[in-house]
Amino acid sequence: MLRAKQVINFIILKTEVMRTNLTSVVDIIKEMEPWVDEVMLLRELALSVGMEETIKWGGPAYTVDGKNVVGIAGFKNYACLWFYQGSFLSDPDKVLINAQEGRTKGLRQWRFTSMKEIKPAKVKKYLKEAVKNAKEGKKITPQKKAPLVIPELYQNAFKKNKGLKSAFEKFPPSHQREFVEYITEAKTEETRMRRLQKTIPMILAGKGYNDKYR
Repeated sequence: MLRAKQVINFIILKTEVMRTNLTSVVDIIKEMEPWVDEVMLLRELALSVGMEETIKWGGPAYTVDGKNVVGIAGFKNYACLWFYQGSFLSDPDKVLINAQEGRTKGLRQWRFTSMKEIKPAKVKKYLKEAVKNAKEGKKITPQKKAPLVIPELYQNAFKKNKGLKSAFEKFPPSHQREFVEYITEAKTEETRMRRLQKTIPMILAGKGYNDKYR
């Protein structure tokens, strides 16, 4: 199961909201142009149902009894709520989507492309149900993953560039797996080579493949 911080989305963030010098939720939200007003409203609604506010993976997150319930983000084309255990929500209005069908188990996203789409009463209904589910302990049980196998393309690249191997090994296992899966999921050798060349500069720079989504 992909955890929330590993979710892959093809929409690129308009602004980098996870800069280390931003330690205030409000400061982070101010970087989410053009969705500042929408995100501020979503924040107000999240706080109104009794959740605690924190910062996780570079963005505002809301918890109950230490359990992740929902995150808020402003992407290039929309603002959204991330429900960490959204698969348990009844979703009567059919607004929730799985950002990566077949990969993401519990996480569900609710997108808003304008302020008028945010109906406070409806949003609070979903938030309250999410809080209730969290208090009841509803969650997806992570599946045990197979040992990480480094593909031959990376192994050959590591032999040619010791610095690349060293940089790769500095990443936590979850980040290493993201790079490996990106390579191995390609259908053709040509695509795998292209992906290898794309990820080498990222690895050397210490940037995880999915860092822009965290």
